[in-house]
Amino acid sequence: MIQPMVWITILAFVATLIFILWRPRGINEAIPATIGAIFVLISGSVSLTDLGVITETISGAAITIMATIVMAIVLESFGFFNWVAEKLAAKAKGSGIRLFWYVNLLCFLMTLFFNNDGSILITTPILVMLLNNMGLKNHQKIPYLLSGGLIATASSAPIGVSNIVNLIALKIVEMDLWLHTAMMFVPATLGLLLLVGLLFLRFKKVIPKTVPVKVTGLTKATYHPLKPGPTYSSEKERTRFMRNVLLFVFAVRLSLFAASYFAIPVSVMAVIGSLVLLGWRWAYLKISPVDMLKKTPWYILVFAFSMYVIIYGLHNIGLTDLLIDYMRPMVSGSLLHASVMMGALLTVLSNIFNNHPALMVGTLTLMNMDLSPLALKVSYLANVIGSDMGSLLLPMGTLATLMWMHIVRKGKVMITWWEYVKITFVVIPPATLFTLVVLYYWVSWLFGGALQ
Repeated sequence: MIQPMVWITILAFVATLIFILWRPRGINEAIPATIGAIFVLISGSVSLTDLGVITETISGAAITIMATIVMAIVLESFGFFNWVAEKLAAKAKGSGIRLFWYVNLLCFLMTLFFNNDGSILITTPILVMLLNNMGLKNHQKIPYLLSGGLIATASSAPIGVSNIVNLIALKIVEMDLWLHTAMMFVPATLGLLLLVGLLFLRFKKVIPKTVPVKVTGLTKATYHPLKPGPTYSSEKERTRFMRNVLLFVFAVRLSLFAASYFAIPVSVMAVIGSLVLLGWRWAYLKISPVDMLKKTPWYILVFAFSMYVIIYGLHNIGLTDLLIDYMRPMVSGSLLHASVMMGALLTVLSNIFNNHPALMVGTLTLMNMDLSPLALKVSYLANVIGSDMGSLLLPMGTLATLMWMHIVRKGKVMITWWEYVKITFVVIPPATLFTLVVLYYWVSWLFGGALQ
């Protein structure tokens, strides 16, 4: 007979997912996650000792991501992203095709420099403003916004620091950030290039041949979540200031990998970088850091902690044991099997359950398979590819995509689920499979001898 603890844990997980995806009356996803975690705790499938393990596991990842989001908010108050959008429009030189490639480059770099949620939150509203001010028709805006949203989310794969779930999983498998990047950056970036190439071929007939050369008024839209930036005495002064800010952010990003290499907590460098940038803003704009208490999305911490409590409960009642029995024969065959099969599994789980719980379940499963060090790392990286890229088949596969759809609709650009899946079912499977195969060959060639 199945114990009540098992039923309560499973029902709490299912109900939490339903409410996160449904979000009645726009309810914040942290609320159903918290309620679900409370029921899991009441059921007894997660103990107080487990809570200590969970806190220790996610604390560094949560601090790193929150510090990164603070940096993004500070840059927005400088007017950095509006400046980037204006430069992007100017660089396009009136070519809609050139604008397409610049938009995707911007989304890729935004996720690399910050994280996928921050990229969606900040870049998408600005792109909507840009396209609306260009006077494009609804169907002409979709290629830029949809491709940008897909690339922004998938771009969290090349470096682990661009996604809070990736960072948590890194902690679980005890893998350094620099090693993750060394093994993953090339395969994931090649996969992204294939993805954007497939998107371009799919949208080629829809992308307008010409767009306005000069676009103004990007700071006037009212639905952007953050305030517009300061005024500058000249465009030259503005460009020089933005360049200096960009160099600083780039230096902070590099410091995270240096910290990982020298066994310094990555979160320490992230916090130092955000504090320096806050001080810079205080001196330049006379804005006290106190406003960060309101602007920072603290609910992300609550959401990540609560979801991990629920997943840990599923782990404790035997879910990962079932996955181990099913996946071990496939993963143990070869590194290629490990890469493709784990990536495929996480793609399916992410599109059914959302990529946050899917990656956590997949990672906990790997840790109990008694894999060799190399097989464990390849399987984990395949999990990341499945949860970051494969999850994009359906809008509910990632919270970032659901947030993207909400922002796009708020900007009065209509994209239906059917229009979304007509694109993703063509481009996501080949890009994901290609990335998984390249991962195998890249890791085998570069690290095979050293990690056996």
